[in-house]
Amino acid sequence: MTSTRDDGSARSGPDQDGPRQDGARFEGAQGEGPPLAAEGTHPPRVSGDELERMTQPQLARLAAELDDVDVVHNQDPWPVPGTRAERRAAQSVVLWFLISALSALAFLLAFLFWPYEYVAPGTPGYATYAAYTPIVGGMLGLSITALGIGVIAYVKKFFPDEVSVQQRHDGPSEEIARRTVVAQVVQAGKETGFGRRKMIVGSAGLAAGVLGVGVGVAAVAPFVRDPWKGGDEAALWVTPWRSVNGETVYLRYDTGDPEEVALVRPEDQEPGSMMTVFPFREADRGNEEALIHGLRASDAPVMLIRLRPGTPTVWQPGRDLHYGDYIAYSKICTHLGCPTSLYESQTDRILCPCHQSQFIATEYGRPVFGPAARPLPLLPITVNEEGYFVATGDFDAPVGPSFWEMGSV
Repeated sequence: MTSTRDDGSARSGPDQDGPRQDGARFEGAQGEGPPLAAEGTHPPRVSGDELERMTQPQLARLAAELDDVDVVHNQDPWPVPGTRAERRAAQSVVLWFLISALSALAFLLAFLFWPYEYVAPGTPGYATYAAYTPIVGGMLGLSITALGIGVIAYVKKFFPDEVSVQQRHDGPSEEIARRTVVAQVVQAGKETGFGRRKMIVGSAGLAAGVLGVGVGVAAVAPFVRDPWKGGDEAALWVTPWRSVNGETVYLRYDTGDPEEVALVRPEDQEPGSMMTVFPFREADRGNEEALIHGLRASDAPVMLIRLRPGTPTVWQPGRDLHYGDYIAYSKICTHLGCPTSLYESQTDRILCPCHQSQFIATEYGRPVFGPAARPLPLLPITVNEEGYFVATGDFDAPVGPSFWEMGSV
């Protein structure tokens, strides 16, 4: 079929379900619809009453006309429904959705019940603990991958082989186009046969549902953690800087060799400088695992800053925990836990490179820019009789991002 538009350009397309010429009626299994517009008019002009009398297939055809779309070729991949080949194709799609559902269920069960508490290497239960992350991540990845393969397989096997040509137009769609687009989507669903393939619909719904529940549980679970579980030893309140049985906790810096212990003295720093330090106990000497833990624990890094002599400082009541010109702040940003690893000595600002939060080192780590809303926790320090920096206690506030149960801490 060929028709001519106002601009003289030719339009061609198949004669499906009735004439395609502008100004003709939509015809189909359910009878004639109202006329569109006069021949040569684009877009077709349809009144509200005519729109209400149209059947769903006619609305879909109208939506294509309004979008200036010519369907050049449209072939159903399964013109004879219910054949063995179609059933085999449906079963292959269902198989991928079932794999996705079972993987999502395995992810959910592993996330909830697999032992995740730290177990030291070489001790009973370490292999189970070490497998937690690979199993949780692997099952989640397999579920998402299988779901995606199932969707792609369904599209390739059951969507009609269609070639369409659409003219490009500028500006927003008209109101009638927005009202008919839903019918176009519904008609597309009918043409793909999705609604009548109950096995595929059920398996896809099962996969998406179980995966959604698993991801939802994983997203919500951190919010229901009890920060006081363990009492005074709760993980959110205690860091490796806390003294055990009164043992001295020294400040050390990392030399690249965990077993090489380099303790920090005041003379090791120049004025206006910063160094990253970690906790060390004499009981850890020679214990490789304990030494590595002190260097790698997420709440262990500390910025030891030496201000220039005479730099004025401001402290909140009870937070005057520095030693002379030396101040020790947690290196973990109170926004989302990134390392606040930049120190600008000219302005005494501590910068977090992730989201640009800034803290004033001379004013108890007060945030002055960016999304962080809480000061950096302070580590109380002093110098012992041997001339080494030591911590006199744990941080004065919880390390890392804020959480609801903190209250006014």
